[in-house]
Amino acid sequence: MKPQLFALLTAMAWGIGGYFEKQGLHLGHLSPQMGITIRTAVAVVILGIVSFPDWKSIPAAGPGALLSLAVGGGIVAGSVGMLCFYAALKGAPLGQVMPIAFTSPLFSVLMAVLVGGEPVTAKGILGMLMTVGGIVLLTIG
Repeated sequence: MKPQLFALLTAMAWGIGGYFEKQGLHLGHLSPQMGITIRTAVAVVILGIVSFPDWKSIPAAGPGALLSLAVGGGIVAGSVGMLCFYAALKGAPLGQVMPIAFTSPLFSVLMAVLVGGEPVTAKGILGMLMTVGGIVLLTIG
């Protein structure tokens, strides 16, 4: 399957999932912290099963790769980002939260350019400006 199709499926899963996450928080009168804990527990079970054949590759990955995953995925995105996302879901309409929350590619591109040394292209800049413009349109007044 092409990476672009996986990206589209990601967007669909996160968008549809966000609806149910917000619904669960409100129906259950749950705190954002409890919501993210339930979400993470379910994900750990599913991902543990799916990734089981690859567990043997962990020692060969090396400490740098594991630290990057732990800090970037576990702390920054998986904990701080998700706690903030759930607090936003609990407190604001989905139509305002989702467009703002999913400006994350802008920050990824910024990191890739500033830290990773990826080139800046006119097409990339135009895409980012269009993304920001769309978010402004969806979230103003």
